[in-house]
Amino acid sequence: MQVKDLMNPSVVSIEPGSSAALAARLISRHNVGALPVCGSDGRLRGVVTDRDIVLRCVAAEEDPAQTPVRDIMTRGCATVTPQDDCREATRLMAQQQVRRLPVVDQGKLVGIISLSDLARSRRFDMEAAQALCEISENIVMR
Repeated sequence: MQVKDLMNPSVVSIEPGSSAALAARLISRHNVGALPVCGSDGRLRGVVTDRDIVLRCVAAEEDPAQTPVRDIMTRGCATVTPQDDCREATRLMAQQQVRRLPVVDQGKLVGIISLSDLARSRRFDMEAAQALCEISENIVMR
């Protein structure tokens, strides 16, 4: 099964110049843990998470309303393509210690796939569980 069969094509994203405060509101409103950061051309620039906002902005005593997402986002994040195998996506999530991956096609964001998408499919619930165990294990070890 390919990533395109399980990914969510309806992704809320944010531009690099938008504020961390807007990112936090979007994360809350859409009940997601991360937002892909895309330029006006639709190309993926990075990802900003709720954790990025807390650690790189709030804990650093920066003003979220004045801090652009580009200053706190994670660059060079792992991605998959729509044609990638779902098992590769779970392996990459475990390796990179992430619960979701942007799906890009020719550099442009076309969706997102999460561990929960994989687990709900029932075909990859064991792989998703294993990836979650590896992610959680490394968090505990830190």
